Amino acid sequence: MNALTSDDLEFLRRPLHGFLTVAGGQPRPVWFEAAGDGTIQLFSEPDAPKVRRLRRDPRASIVVAAPVGERERWVSIEGRMSVEPDGAQELAQRLAARYWDLGDPDRAADAKAIGDTEQVRLVLHAETVRRYAF
Repeated sequence: MNALTSDDLEFLRRPLHGFLTVAGGQPRPVWFEAAGDGTIQLFSEPDAPKVRRLRRDPRASIVVAAPVGERERWVSIEGRMSVEPDGAQELAQRLAARYWDLGDPDRAADAKAIGDTEQVRLVLHAETVRRYAF
């Protein structure tokens, strides 16, 4: 199956970490957002190694798994990732609020620091989707 299902999107909208792999790189845990159009969006600094790799070769994948204590479940998405100049700051702030308690002054300061740093938006366009649920 090459598209995310409504069950996949419901799972991916939880505050889970994804493990992103880009061509020539190793998996890295990342924050992400499953968009209504079936893409997966992330943000990064424009000079990060993953962004440099993506500019050379846009192949990427992300795997998201349920946490320990829940029934086994994962979704894997492979495809081409585009590097977009717009929307990164807004995405970063939405994700900071999703993953962190911004009522904590330290986390609020961290979110502000991310907002003060140049970012690009990374958009994974699904070509292959695999899933498992037990």
